[in-house]
Amino acid sequence: MTMASSSLLAAELPPLTATADLLIRDPFIVALPDEKTYLMVGTRMRKAGGPGFDLYASKDLQQWETFSAFERPQGFWADRDFWAPEVHRYRERWYILATFKAPQVCRGTQVLVADSPRGPFSPHSDGPATPREWECLDGTLHVDDAGAPWIVFCHEWLQVHDGEICASRLDPDLKRAADKPVLLFHASDAPWPIKKKDMVTDGPFLHRAQNGHLLLLWSSFGQGGYNLGVARSASGKVTGPWTHDPEPLYRGDGGHGMLFRTFEGQLTLALHAPNGGGKERARFIPVREEDGRLIMAKQ
Repeated sequence: MTMASSSLLAAELPPLTATADLLIRDPFIVALPDEKTYLMVGTRMRKAGGPGFDLYASKDLQQWETFSAFERPQGFWADRDFWAPEVHRYRERWYILATFKAPQVCRGTQVLVADSPRGPFSPHSDGPATPREWECLDGTLHVDDAGAPWIVFCHEWLQVHDGEICASRLDPDLKRAADKPVLLFHASDAPWPIKKKDMVTDGPFLHRAQNGHLLLLWSSFGQGGYNLGVARSASGKVTGPWTHDPEPLYRGDGGHGMLFRTFEGQLTLALHAPNGGGKERARFIPVREEDGRLIMAKQ
């Protein structure tokens, strides 16, 4: 898709939208220090949009310009469930990892690529980088201390009932998995989700704390609805073993979170809340670290 067609689609939208008025799930923030601009991606919810992803640009996390970053190209394998895009910089290029689905084809996370964080993005991996025979979603990129890329993703409860979070090392070009997946944990391994036959794992995101601890944010259903929990790797490596904080970080029918730093240096949690009813909005909540523990500002 050309930049001209992207601009035409954006022209259909209001020039600026307040955070409180922007319908979005799974918000993911990238801070561009050279431009003093925040970019946000997420699951598209605008009625006029077809299968694709929008980017939102803001100077203050309050007012957003909207433009298209990816529209389903002709012949693309998926035609539905364009979910949870994340934008990552890796080896001087920009990548979107996002969830896709087609009839009779398992849901999976594919990699898109662009030379600019603003896109336009195009397909990069040869179909999903998650296992083709698994129902998977919400893949995120993690680069380990040796510089090796990993995809961390959810193996859905639809297949395994007790949802899993797994990790696979990727080839250096991010086009395919280099190894078989490693199981990190099940939803039932954490103490805070409600225990039942079918248990959800959603939205993994990895964060290296200032004291060196490797944390993994993820979501499931607990008291009060959709919750956001924190797991931590005992080895400091993505392969774990992983332990779980006893209480969720966010309890209040919101989740699918990630962490970023504002241009003022404030560690900030981004998530959507509430979790349904067409009322989902991005929430930005200051967070501080204390010896590897995340402490959310009072709301």
